[in-house]
Amino acid sequence: MVGAGRPWCDTRKPVFTGLVEDLGTVARADRRSDALVVTVRPARMPVAELQLGESVCHDGVCLTVTAVDRGAGTYTVLAGAETLARTTLGELRVGSKVNLERALAIGDRLGGHLVAGHVDGVGELVSRVDRGANLVLTFRPPAALLRYIVAKGSIAIDGVSLTVNGVDDAGFDVAIIPHTAEETTLAGKRPGARVNLEVDVIGKYVEKLLGGYRPA
Repeated sequence: MVGAGRPWCDTRKPVFTGLVEDLGTVARADRRSDALVVTVRPARMPVAELQLGESVCHDGVCLTVTAVDRGAGTYTVLAGAETLARTTLGELRVGSKVNLERALAIGDRLGGHLVAGHVDGVGELVSRVDRGANLVLTFRPPAALLRYIVAKGSIAIDGVSLTVNGVDDAGFDVAIIPHTAEETTLAGKRPGARVNLEVDVIGKYVEKLLGGYRPA
């Protein structure tokens, strides 16, 4: 359901793991009225296997495949007005890199955590510190999301499942290992960059069951 203050997704109820499968490149980005039609060229993800109507997570946002061009090695999705208002996808341009993950299939290993592709809010990268083996990134989330972010808990940042190192009243930080730096867009972010955040859904369910649920 779509409503004021509610996280939103373009499609049904797929589930992702936050383990990015591929880095895609935006081949086309066309504005149509209040929507953005995006054509993506994956680097490794087999376009020939994609089906119309299936779900693919793009920088943490669940979108529906609306066209597949197997000859060109591309597929197309549409980001509607609500998506553009609540996520960073409106910033995509030709040549932009995007984290891609297909929906979880029954029997797949759950290596990250359960990710819905429903962005809860847009955060900002505050600082980055290279510590050799790890790149430590500090983010400032919307204030309403801080209550769901806990140390050693899970969070999806631009669709990447990560463990929260620490959290305070201003924000939280995560550590990016070299593999994640190479396989996702996160290492290329600089302070001021905006990112899509999806908090662990378990916290929201617990809060609702305890009678205090307030949509972020």
